[in-house]
Amino acid sequence: MRTIVVWFKTDLRLHDNETLVKAIAQSDSIIPVYCFDESHFTNTEFGFQKTGSFRAQFLLESLVDLDNNLRKFGSGLVIVKGKPEVEIPKIVIQYKANKVVAKREVAFEERQTESKVQEALFKLKCEFQTYSTSTLYHAEDLPFSIKNIPDIFTNFRKKTEKDALIRTSFETPIKIKSPSIEPILLPTLHELGLTFQPIDPRAAIFHKGGESNAIVRLNHYFFESKCISNYKETRNGLIGEDYSSKFSAWLALGCISPRFIYRELQKYELKFGANDSTYWLVFELLWRDYFRFMMKKHQSKFFHPSGIKDSKIRKVNYDSEKLQDWINGKTGIDFVDANMIELKLTGFMSNRGRQNVASYLCNDLKLDWRLGAAYFEQQLIDYDVCSNWGNWAYLAAVGNDPRDNRYFNIEKQSQTYDKSKVYRTLWLVKP
Repeated sequence: MRTIVVWFKTDLRLHDNETLVKAIAQSDSIIPVYCFDESHFTNTEFGFQKTGSFRAQFLLESLVDLDNNLRKFGSGLVIVKGKPEVEIPKIVIQYKANKVVAKREVAFEERQTESKVQEALFKLKCEFQTYSTSTLYHAEDLPFSIKNIPDIFTNFRKKTEKDALIRTSFETPIKIKSPSIEPILLPTLHELGLTFQPIDPRAAIFHKGGESNAIVRLNHYFFESKCISNYKETRNGLIGEDYSSKFSAWLALGCISPRFIYRELQKYELKFGANDSTYWLVFELLWRDYFRFMMKKHQSKFFHPSGIKDSKIRKVNYDSEKLQDWINGKTGIDFVDANMIELKLTGFMSNRGRQNVASYLCNDLKLDWRLGAAYFEQQLIDYDVCSNWGNWAYLAAVGNDPRDNRYFNIEKQSQTYDKSKVYRTLWLVKP
């Protein structure tokens, strides 16, 4: 009997999940597993948590939903906690598995973990195979090798859109064979070393984790409200849930796939028409792909002070008081402060806000840009290693920005995007 362990990571869905589909096709029985990697619940070298309570809560909700969906098809989710290179082999031994399959990683720490698991499985004579499941365009279909991908997004986008095709997404399995799996038992936030923090009622959106909720959100934004038809005009908004798609949190944990979003968008365009706004969502998904491919190309460079620009040394100071004022929304720059308070109390911030607060930290406070990236890693519900570190390096002028210095005039930005001070009043006046 051929048994395969499916190691879920940031691919917490049944739809368009090649890893799951291939495992089912190649086996008599599968064991779906999620490992709470203990290294994800420690502090970084910058003193911030790798996973804050907002994202941890979203993760727990996503795992409950994944388990529920697996059980509808005759399976369930096994939960383990510890080091993956220890816990995954234990599952292999317990279920006499012949193979482990998982999502392929590109970021430095994640690849190290993947290698450790592979080494441990090799000792057990257990095969380990990974699949690329995170991007709109598959890396193998790009019109250039990873090492030759242009370091300027526009050059990448134009050639990719012209010469590459988006693969068909995988269908959701209709039956999953697994042995009897015990009811899911998740660690509490306290057991993960975290404290529950309620999301402030002023939040733009109340994210709830899981594939089911991701699809509800997509149907709302596309087919019920038709907000997607105005996305390009509204995407720089600051208040409310419908100025942008808000798909990012579900994308980050893989509760929804970019190819699924693309196929549903095609259905929408056939029914209601295509325009600049519907294209712009694909454009943003392509940016997300790009940062993942850049991480694969440049690897650990994205975590160095000089980023991918080896010759560029940023002069920074290490003023901890200025950093804390930035974190707590006490800089005295009201637009920056409002955005930082929103992030602190909700785990979310608009794209416009992120660019402004990052520019302020790098260019006005002249702090190490990696401190900002590390704080975002702790705080954001939608944290994605490639997009977060790629965007921060970009705004610090040590990433993929062709400009040498992208400075945001905060006063001008606040006048453009919050002229009536509605957003600033919302977050700076205590409820």
